[in-house]
Amino acid sequence: MNDPRPALTALPLLPTGTVYGVLMNFPGELTAMGEAAHQPPYLSPPRAPVLYIKPANTFSPPEAAVAVPTELEAVEVGATVALVLGTGGQVAALRLLADVSEPHGNHFRPPVKSRCRDGFLVVGAAVETHAAPRPEGCVLTLAFDGQPVQTIHFDALVRPPATLLADVTEFMTLHTGDHLMLGCDRPVPLARPGQRVELSCPGLPTLAFTLTREAA
Repeated sequence: MNDPRPALTALPLLPTGTVYGVLMNFPGELTAMGEAAHQPPYLSPPRAPVLYIKPANTFSPPEAAVAVPTELEAVEVGATVALVLGTGGQVAALRLLADVSEPHGNHFRPPVKSRCRDGFLVVGAAVETHAAPRPEGCVLTLAFDGQPVQTIHFDALVRPPATLLADVTEFMTLHTGDHLMLGCDRPVPLARPGQRVELSCPGLPTLAFTLTREAA
């Protein structure tokens, strides 16, 4: 009997495709922008998903030591869930991701450099959809040094997972192995070198890593 589940050739430790992040998918992000969302150059909140890419140089495995550049006192740690695409553009798996970035003030069009430092995307183990929780039912806890700093509910997204995927694929093609992050809620917590970061969500493997100071 054929297996009807959307398949990946494997569930590798690190992504084999392109990893896309999405901005403005939590109500708090739009609230944080306030009137700026209606001022030039934007003039109105986005009508389509606002995407960015985390290139392969940013990928780090679980338990990685992520180096913080010497000029930064702290980094933002965006905790999120990613949809992993399988055959036919269907979701084949879920995984936790820690989207690390330099603190910045432009949350509509953040500078590429702030998000694309080496090691700035820590990737959890992928779980096939038949064994994973529904993405819209995920509740993710972010902790620093064992102390919870943020709880993220994915049932209140501007675009729920299925809608986000449909809206993105209206204007671009996602391929097997590509990842689509569901977004990072605001405010994004700041972590400092020396801290251990842990992401946990029922039904998905816990993702942990340590921030270190980049060598001079």
